[in-house]
Amino acid sequence: MIEYIIIGLLIITIILLIVLLLRKNNYSEITEKVSRTEISVIKEIGDFKHEFSSDMNKDFNQLNDRIERKLNLINQKVNEKLEDGFDKTNKTFQEVMNRLTRIDEAQKKIDGLGNEIVSLESILTDKKSRGVFGEVNLYHILSSIFGEKNDKIYKTQYTLSNDTIADAIVFGPEPLGTICIDSKFPLENYRRLVEKGLSTSEREARSKAFESDVKKHIDAISNKYIIAGETSDQAIMFLPAEAIFAEINAYHTSIIKYAASKKVWITSPTTLMSLLTIIQSVLMGLERDKYTSVIHEELNKLGIEFGRYRDRWDKLSRSIQTVSNDVENIHKTTEKITKRFDSINNVKIENNDVNMIEEDE
Repeated sequence: MIEYIIIGLLIITIILLIVLLLRKNNYSEITEKVSRTEISVIKEIGDFKHEFSSDMNKDFNQLNDRIERKLNLINQKVNEKLEDGFDKTNKTFQEVMNRLTRIDEAQKKIDGLGNEIVSLESILTDKKSRGVFGEVNLYHILSSIFGEKNDKIYKTQYTLSNDTIADAIVFGPEPLGTICIDSKFPLENYRRLVEKGLSTSEREARSKAFESDVKKHIDAISNKYIIAGETSDQAIMFLPAEAIFAEINAYHTSIIKYAASKKVWITSPTTLMSLLTIIQSVLMGLERDKYTSVIHEELNKLGIEFGRYRDRWDKLSRSIQTVSNDVENIHKTTEKITKRFDSINNVKIENNDVNMIEEDE
């Protein structure tokens, strides 16, 4: 602004000097002084433009360097966070694939057991043997899904506050909570029910005996393994025989309804594996969400920083535009002054011309 005032005063001084000199009719002296003044003004304006341009280039280069350093720092931090998140996600997916492989292997073994369970009457002859078989099958499924002795997720032979011992207990996520699993193997009445050559009345009587046997197991599980404030409000009855589970679901819907009323869910090896796999996936999802929330938080912070950068860049852009407009105006004024000097140099020193100049002034 000060430079503009100085230039204006200098122009006014030059004009007044020209007027005074013209009035004295000293043409040669006017021409010489005007030339010197013109050269001086042009030199000063040129020096000013050169200095102004140099300062602008220097400031702009410094600003570009600062912005580039900031962007490099931001990119470095973003890359570090993303690489860390991707590494953790890849590890999680790798663990899931390993689990699925183990589940496939376990499923093949359980399918082989399913074929043998059809003829259990010749293998398991007493309740104790059946109980051991069911517990071993249950423990094998748990270890296949969650790993060996994973006490953070499940425990076997777990003692509750009412002094009852559950075959297994799973510490599931909310709202499922801690849920007990008990193995039951109602084989005698099932074997009697599937005998061939039965009359309709005999089949109905044995069907009722089978349903009564299963409902007793449901009552026992509901009374022992559902404890308010300690376990979930539901429990799982594990049937180690797919054939018995299929019989119940196909022909004994009353058992399914009764179990639902008692908050007891009946499962077979296959369905229990599916249920536990879902619980495992939910647990892994919760663990993965912890890292996702961290990445999300960092990206939000980065978004805020980019917003600030954009505001500052807009302000800088407007300032540069203003300076550019001022430079353009100075250039236009310089052109006008130059043209004015040219017209003065071409003036003929005559009374009429002097009077015209005075009138114009």
